[in-house]
Amino acid sequence: MKNILLAVTGLSPQVITEMLYALHQDCRRIDAIHIVTTRDGKDLIYSGLLGGKEGKYFRYLEEYGISQSEIDFSHRNVHVITDEHGVEIADITNETDNERLLKKCLELAFHLTSDPENNVLFSIAGGRKTMSSCLTLAAQMYGRPHDRLYHVLVSPEFEGSRDFYYPPKNSVRIEIKDKNGHPIYKETKFANITLVPIPFFSLRSYLSPEFLKKPLDPGTLMLSLIREEESRLAINLMTRKITYKNLELDLMPAHMALYAFFAMQKKECPKDVNGCGKCVDCFLDIRCILDMQDQITGIYKKVSDGRPLDEMSDTGIAELSAENFNSYKGKIKNELLNKFGPYALRDLEIASEGKRPNTRYGIRMDRAKLEIVI
Repeated sequence: MKNILLAVTGLSPQVITEMLYALHQDCRRIDAIHIVTTRDGKDLIYSGLLGGKEGKYFRYLEEYGISQSEIDFSHRNVHVITDEHGVEIADITNETDNERLLKKCLELAFHLTSDPENNVLFSIAGGRKTMSSCLTLAAQMYGRPHDRLYHVLVSPEFEGSRDFYYPPKNSVRIEIKDKNGHPIYKETKFANITLVPIPFFSLRSYLSPEFLKKPLDPGTLMLSLIREEESRLAINLMTRKITYKNLELDLMPAHMALYAFFAMQKKECPKDVNGCGKCVDCFLDIRCILDMQDQITGIYKKVSDGRPLDEMSDTGIAELSAENFNSYKGKIKNELLNKFGPYALRDLEIASEGKRPNTRYGIRMDRAKLEIVI
């Protein structure tokens, strides 16, 4: 069996050598290291850990008598989060960046745990808190009972030092900061590194085999774990929340107004159809939608606490055109996709039916499973 270390790091590449040292002190052999990081984190790993003979990683191996060939760790094992154009992200600064981070963690966790000859050791010691959270979720989704989740605790005075990567065999004096931020010097023999196992609940066995053929988005994985007799959709105009299979999505007022409008068309359809999920009689073409602008504006006022439209940051919903309707529809679809996953989209999205110029729009969800709270 191979022991694979999968870690997240930010601007402190020291956590890799600290974790490696802690695992070795615990008599755990490591056969490969994979790291999820940002562009700035990658640069620090390249310069601080893998920077030739002076790289702290190589110095650690040499000092503790470990051959470089024993551990598969090089530049190709550093996995950088990228945007939709493949450009490396410098930092995790918004929700979109975090979604890409989570996707990368899930993909790597899936591939590394797919090999029955691997034990995967997840390290959440580095990076922003959101990076640790995303890797923990990936471990819960794809980790197996024999995989492990770890944190590492370093003596506080050494934890923030840029010069401390691991306790060398022969103690040296390095500059650290005291509790007031003043520089002082202290011997590295006083540094304590503690390996902390973190319990995690493996949900992998609850996923059906079809969900283990490829890495999936978190929304789909979450929904696959929820057991219900039927899937119900609740739209609450008071809280601006959509609830589906016990998962909640918050929508901004403009998006909620448009989505609730189509939900009402489905709910109020006079046609008596058993199992109306396949019926599209309530679907509307763009001309009809624009003619019903007053209804959409009225819903918008309700979900915006009744403030005048000129006080709103976005008044486009009160002046719909074919162009901004499609823009709103696309944004709502992306929000539904990110929260509930692609498997739920068919029932939840504002779907289109027919070819131009006769395209009509509506929600496919069976109205018997649809609830609107006004």
